Amino acid sequence: MKPYSKEEKSWIFYDWANSAYSIIITTAVFPLYYKAAATNAGVSLSHSTAYLGYTVAIATFILAILGPILGTIADYQNFKKKFFAFFFALGVVGTAILAIIPSNQWLLLLICYTFTTIGSTGSNVFYDAFLVDVTTVKRMNVVSAQGYSLGYIGSTIPFMISIAIIILSQNKVWAISTTTASSIAFLITALWWGLFTIPILKNVHQHHYIKPEANPIRNSFKRLSKTLKEIRKYRALFLFLLAYFFYIDGVGTIISMSTAYGTDLGISSTDLLIILFVTQIIAAPFAFLYGKLADRFSGKKMLYVGIIIYIMVCIYAYFLKTTLDFWILAILVATSQGGIQALSRSYFAKLVPKKNSNEFFGFYNIFGKFASIMGPLLLGATAQITGKSNMGVFSLVILFIIGIVILVFVPETKEDGKAEMV
Repeated sequence: MKPYSKEEKSWIFYDWANSAYSIIITTAVFPLYYKAAATNAGVSLSHSTAYLGYTVAIATFILAILGPILGTIADYQNFKKKFFAFFFALGVVGTAILAIIPSNQWLLLLICYTFTTIGSTGSNVFYDAFLVDVTTVKRMNVVSAQGYSLGYIGSTIPFMISIAIIILSQNKVWAISTTTASSIAFLITALWWGLFTIPILKNVHQHHYIKPEANPIRNSFKRLSKTLKEIRKYRALFLFLLAYFFYIDGVGTIISMSTAYGTDLGISSTDLLIILFVTQIIAAPFAFLYGKLADRFSGKKMLYVGIIIYIMVCIYAYFLKTTLDFWILAILVATSQGGIQALSRSYFAKLVPKKNSNEFFGFYNIFGKFASIMGPLLLGATAQITGKSNMGVFSLVILFIIGIVILVFVPETKEDGKAEMV
């Protein structure tokens, strides 16, 4: 491997920036903060978990609708970075606003969380699409995996600071409340995310694009309509999207709902924060390992490995009872969480036409996001109907099984990354 180029490093570094949001807001501190607010307002544990699942579903539905449209427009020269910057700013500002919302306003917290989710996930659509601009097909697996690996390492720093502040406040070492400590964690996240996004804004540029033309919005819709009609001609790409639709749904749901699930099982907030911190440490080398093994055994085979491990996670979650069980579950997730996401991104990037990368990553987004509606709804509805959160997690196993069955029929990517035609 040649040394990473300046553009590759700057692109990779956005995972370092954005992963603070993923662990502190999506997975750890905010869910605990929200669950406490909802409980104090008289909302039952299973119902508050369901409402969080519905909120994630609403945010992802909005992005699923906007993704292909904005992605098609962003294929024009100089548009990709503008859209990236807009969603990034929406996410950072929304995260900072979470810090000033009163802790007793659980519904307002969910509304603001919706905007932060749209900002974070929306910026990732265009960030992912930049992969074709910063590196070559042969380096995509390792560069993509290095992004996730660095993201896990980087996220541990603001997360560790946030955990320390919260634990010290809980033990009355500092004269601040746990509510104030959580608000400080939200501000740390916004600051970290904003500061370390500067390299990608400064150094990464759109090299593959469509030249500007008259009526770009109208023509974008025409191109989108044409792609919708022709997408099934790309056999490998179409089958991969179908498989991705199902298995990434389970991955995203487990990431976003794990803390709420642990709370329902009676695991203390301190234990949950420590477990999540250790998970980030373990996930970093495994994400990079997936990239290296993909170059040796193929990305498809390593995707099989990741999906099978997640099936084991869903089954084990059904029998989970103790904090030790949750530790084991978290470690299993850590071994494959980053790897399966990184290889999905690089596998898809190898298949898409480069000058239309935003448009096709818009479809990558819509498949992922519509899937992410189904997972939280399935988990939330199952938990609400049965009154048992473990049944909700167990229900996700069917998504992974469907995903791996479809993936069997996805052709291997060629060395040049071109999609096979029907």
